[in-house]
Order: sequence, then C-alpha cells, then structure tokens
Amino acid sequence: MANLFFFGTLRHLPLLELVLGRSGTALNAQAAQLPGHGVYQVAGQPFPAIEERADATAEGVLVQDLSPADMDALNFYEGGFGYTLKPVTVQLEDGSTAAAEVYFPEPGLWQTAGPWDLAAWVQEWGALSMRAAEEVMAYHGRMTSGEVARCFPPVRRRAAAWLAAQARPGDPEHDLSKDVIVHSHTRAYLNFFAMEEMELQFRRYDGSMSPVMHRCASMAGHAAVVLPYDPVRDQVLLVEQFRAPPFMMGEASPWMWEPVAGVIDPGETPEETAIREAQEEAGVTVQRLEPVAQVYPSSGALAELIHVFIGISDLSDLNGGGGVAGEGEDIRSKILSYDELMLGVDGQIYQDMPLVTAALWLARHRSRLRIASS
Repeated sequence: MANLFFFGTLRHLPLLELVLGRSGTALNAQAAQLPGHGVYQVAGQPFPAIEERADATAEGVLVQDLSPADMDALNFYEGGFGYTLKPVTVQLEDGSTAAAEVYFPEPGLWQTAGPWDLAAWVQEWGALSMRAAEEVMAYHGRMTSGEVARCFPPVRRRAAAWLAAQARPGDPEHDLSKDVIVHSHTRAYLNFFAMEEMELQFRRYDGSMSPVMHRCASMAGHAAVVLPYDPVRDQVLLVEQFRAPPFMMGEASPWMWEPVAGVIDPGETPEETAIREAQEEAGVTVQRLEPVAQVYPSSGALAELIHVFIGISDLSDLNGGGGVAGEGEDIRSKILSYDELMLGVDGQIYQDMPLVTAALWLARHRSRLRIASS
C-alpha cells in the first residue's frame, strides 16, 4: 500500500475520486503540509507545479493506503506529463509526520509564475478538468499514459465544448432526462479527434420510445470560421490547404478552398479564435466581426459546433499568414472579388459548407456592410 501527498489539482477530491474510480468516503485522507516546498502556477497552463523553496510550505492532502490498482490509475493519469514519484516527509495537523510520495515534474519542464490557488482553480477549471478526466480515464488499460498525453490538448478542447453546449438553452418541448435513454456509452477511439458510441433510445413524436439504436459520432469540439471581407474593395480572402478527410473519402481534389478556420481553445471565445486564426492563416487583421451562424455542419455524424463570422478587414494590408508549421499547416490564400466568389458558389465549385454559408449570408448583407464603410 502507498501513501501519496497531493498538492495540486488532485487535491480536488471529486477529481481524485474520478481518477481512482471510487468514492472519497473510502479514502484515508487528511490535510497535510510539505515544508520547504511551494505550489506555483505553471505559466500558460491551467495547473500548478511543486518546487523546492526554503521559505515556502506546500499545502495539500495526504492519502494513505492506496492500493496497487489506485497507483496504476494515478500513474496513468499523471505519468504522461513528465511527473515521477519521489519520497518526502509531510507534517500533519496534529504535529506528527508521515512518510509519503509526491509527483514531482521533471526539472526544467515547466516555467512557474505566482502561487497557485486551489479555490480559484476549481471555479475556473474544475468542471472542465473533470470532463477531460472522464475521457482520459476511459482509455486506462487501452492506451499508454504517453499516448493519452499527446492527445490531451484536443481532449481539453472537447471538454470545453461540452460545457459550452451544456450551457446553451434547452429545448422546451423535450426533457432530456426522460426523452433520451442512454443504455451504454463507449469512448471507442482517441487521437486528434475522438470517436464515441452510444446505445440509446429517444422519444418519438407519437410519444413512444424508439427502439434501442447504435449511433456513433466523430467528436471534434467547437470551431470558429471567418470569411475576411473588405467592403471598400468588395473583396474576400480564401485560404487553400490539403484536407485529409476528403482524400480518405476518395475525393479527386482534396485541396480545399475555405474561409479561415480554427478550433476554439479552452478559455478562448469564438471571436478571439476567429481573430487569431485570421492572422495566423492569412496575415489578416480583422477590424470587426459580423456573426453569421452557429451550426453543426453534419449533425448526423460530426459533433462539432461551428461559429461562422464575416471578418471586416482591409485586404490591401496583409502581414504574415501561411499557418502554424508546428501544427502541420501549409496554407496559401487568394483575394477575389465578391462577384467571383458568388460565381463560384453558383457554379458549385466550392465544397466547404461554412464557405458557402458565409457567402450566402454575405449576399444578403453586403449592401449594408458597404454603406457602413463608405
């Protein structure tokens, strides 16, 4: 049996319970301190790191009598992120000491900032971390911790997208607690995207429940799409890049002309994503955004909500672009007139649905946008 001192996110007992797969009432846990150490926010990340600091004391929780199965789960959850266990001696509230182990990061792995605040973390990141941990732990025993760690950024994005979807208004005509019955939920595949499967029933329009059906979805999260438009010059900017899914489907021309697009990172608004991606992919500085739609492009197969915008821009002033090489992006762009764009739409030469959606919206609102910029 093992004794561990938790200083960071696993001090949040609901998260620890989820990782271990058992209730906190069954845990032998108590408050403890680790003198000569401090817990500090990792710069640019929603979690802390522990460091040796002579003038600091790390607050935490000591959990004793962890089983080999507990340790296997914890090592899976923590192991892919450069953490290793080291022995320490912690102080308990009654003044006694106890031997324990702590997950320390590899030296130099993270750059830290100010002291970390557990309560502030729970408020801002607790729900997202719980949802992400659900997906991570579903692959315990099926993938290595390193394999899951490589997939963790999109796991977090999907968690943020799920929480955002939960916050959207419900359907007054349906009660999900009664009108959808989930018999099984399987996380079948994990990589940049994920695949999830369910056996479920839904209430039909005659009031009866449907037969149990097997359904699956590609889980992509939320994304922002922006079509840069210059109302003074009456021009738009499109980007082109190779797209693997059309190629996999047998498409003879898998280089697609599209608006600028990108996934929404946790803590980022769709508007911030649109503005950032316009600069990264096309060197465009967006002056303001016109909201077009919030849509599922293929609601029968793809779990991705897309926020579509028109980005009012000066297309005579481009600086940068081409995408982020570290993300495998190789992007070129072209500027064309509004009339050329609509000829392409009418000629059905564009195969990207968000582009066609944005173009048709622009056709309805172009006069207003041009008058406002004159």
